Amino acid sequence: MALGNIFDIAGTGMNAQSLRLNTTASNLANAQSASSSVDQVYRSRQPVFAAIQKQAMQQSLNADKAANEDDANAGVQVLGIVESDAPLQRRYEPTHPKADKEGYVYYPNVNVVEEMTNMISASRSFQMNVEVMNSAKQMVQRVLTLGQ
Repeated sequence: MALGNIFDIAGTGMNAQSLRLNTTASNLANAQSASSSVDQVYRSRQPVFAAIQKQAMQQSLNADKAANEDDANAGVQVLGIVESDAPLQRRYEPTHPKADKEGYVYYPNVNVVEEMTNMISASRSFQMNVEVMNSAKQMVQRVLTLGQ
């Protein structure tokens, strides 16, 4: 693995954590949005990540070929964003403007404490990827100064 590929790997990690932060922000923004219908209620969303290992495993099996191939496809891959199947919150609030005929209002299945934990975790992961990039940058700069 070339030192330059570390930037690609950390970059994919930063992109993944940025997406995680955006979905968390969307969940928190819609945590108290009420609806009169079950079909129109916001549902918690979570990104699904996967490590890009297939090519890295192939390269380890074919060590001779791996030295010559570009392994820039290592890192984190976003497979998609899924909605939570957790039950929605149904509250009896007959005076609410969005109440249905029976007086119930539906709220999203967003757990604010869990979302705050996700936000802190994503933020820390993003910071770690930045630290990896900074460390790789310092190593490259020191290698360049070896010849002086």
